[in-house]
Amino acid sequence: MIQIKTDDDVEVMRNSAKLAAEVLLMIEPYVKPGVTTNRLNQLCHDFIVSHGAIPSPLDYRGFPKSICSSINEEICHGIPSDRKLRNGDIVNLDITTYLNGFHGDTSRMFYVGSARKKVSRLVETCKESLQRAIELVRPGAHLGDIGATIQNIAEGKGYSVVREFCGHGIGRNFHEDPQVLHIGKFGEGVELKKGMVFTIEPMLNEGKPDLKILPDKWTAVTQDGLASAQFEHTVAVLDNGYEVLTRLNGQTDF
Repeated sequence: MIQIKTDDDVEVMRNSAKLAAEVLLMIEPYVKPGVTTNRLNQLCHDFIVSHGAIPSPLDYRGFPKSICSSINEEICHGIPSDRKLRNGDIVNLDITTYLNGFHGDTSRMFYVGSARKKVSRLVETCKESLQRAIELVRPGAHLGDIGATIQNIAEGKGYSVVREFCGHGIGRNFHEDPQVLHIGKFGEGVELKKGMVFTIEPMLNEGKPDLKILPDKWTAVTQDGLASAQFEHTVAVLDNGYEVLTRLNGQTDF
């Protein structure tokens, strides 16, 4: 069952989503060579808690940390550790906050030190695919429009789309219906209606789409060891379009 949010629900969700976005803004100066992902996790945890919220991933189905940190070939659900970031790495930080009964979910890629040209093209393509997909969100559109847009952009530039993970409805629950696939065909899938709130979170691989799960039972990595990138926003369907709940006012680059 897809949970349709009322205008009041969406208003409350704005606060949780805004906080998640603020976490990504806060942590950016700390993403640099020599810093451990455990340190980033602790900084994010403290910031979230200090604002009266709970980090949604902590203890979710046994996940041991407050954020996900996925480096280079790690696709998603990386567990923060004592691993130090190195110059040239890329890292996705995935933030979900629970505030006043609702979740807000967002993630983005960070360059660690100097960006590598080859990998930066992957990162920027992933960001573009998310933005182009968001622009299609409105009542009467279909989830297949989102997936087809992402797939066409990614594959058109020689990248692959991860199939095993997708976006999801979000609200009072961390994960709700519908599933938001990042592949598809225009005009197919669930029709969008006002009050639907979901994440769009494309994961693009430099090489093949195949993945494997590490022994920690969480971290997904590319089978070929090549880089992966992901961006994510929480999006609400409005009367005549959309609102990116996890985009701060004045933010234009993500």
